[in-house]
Amino acid sequence: MSPPGTSRLHAFNRYELKYLVPATQVEEIREEIAARMRPDGNAGAHGYGVWSVYYDTTGLRFYWEKIEGLRFRRKLRIRRYGPLGAAPDDTPVSVEIKQRVNRVTQKRRVLLPYHLAGELCDGRRRIAHPDADQGFVDEVLELIQRLDLRPVAMTGYRREPYVGTHADLGLRVTFDHRVRGRDRDFDLRAEAESRYIISPHLVVMEVKANERVPYWITDLAARFGLQVQRISKYCQSVEAFGHAPRSVFHVPESEAPPAPPVAAPETAAPEAPVRTHR
Repeated sequence: MSPPGTSRLHAFNRYELKYLVPATQVEEIREEIAARMRPDGNAGAHGYGVWSVYYDTTGLRFYWEKIEGLRFRRKLRIRRYGPLGAAPDDTPVSVEIKQRVNRVTQKRRVLLPYHLAGELCDGRRRIAHPDADQGFVDEVLELIQRLDLRPVAMTGYRREPYVGTHADLGLRVTFDHRVRGRDRDFDLRAEAESRYIISPHLVVMEVKANERVPYWITDLAARFGLQVQRISKYCQSVEAFGHAPRSVFHVPESEAPPAPPVAAPETAAPEAPVRTHR
């Protein structure tokens, strides 16, 4: 599966809100979302996998920019959509720079065959591809070389996406289930042991809007007692493996609340092996 709408260079600005939703509330919230929005046509019946390798400096510059809440901050990642597992070298992946400017999230990405993405980000070599914006590719290379970036963390989860209709064009709501991570074995074509970096009984709901978040979304969140969270899956993965102070969000499963009944879509979705927190 490739990113929806990817061309030579896909770029957009958005406002983002994130909520941590108890898994026991997801079904009821989903019903309200589905009444106003439609499932993303790029997703299957049960959503799709999202797997990302994040790059940072030895001093975790991008991590600390997020923790300190800098008004301008960014991160670099390679992302694969779909089930994790064996795949050919030309499997399409996104090379992305995501940055925050005040309250606006800006993301630019380009689709590359996996082996070229590796040559660029790990081999630190200038690459060319007929469908890639060369200026952006060169910007990624300059960033990697100047800051001496290297892979630091990986995250993976099952994403369930919804998109806005006539009244809410540009609105996107996603539910990210079973958020896991690891700090080694960064090959996006191979399965390896991962652990929960957020309690398995919590789901990350992300709301993205081009201009403003509709009132009915914030009203829904208030009725369910949800509060906006400054949560980053990358930061969660860094913390979960002891590379930085631990966050309150990635609770060891032994301390998590009892698991809710598992819905059919969850059991049907392919998952990577999971090793929970000790």
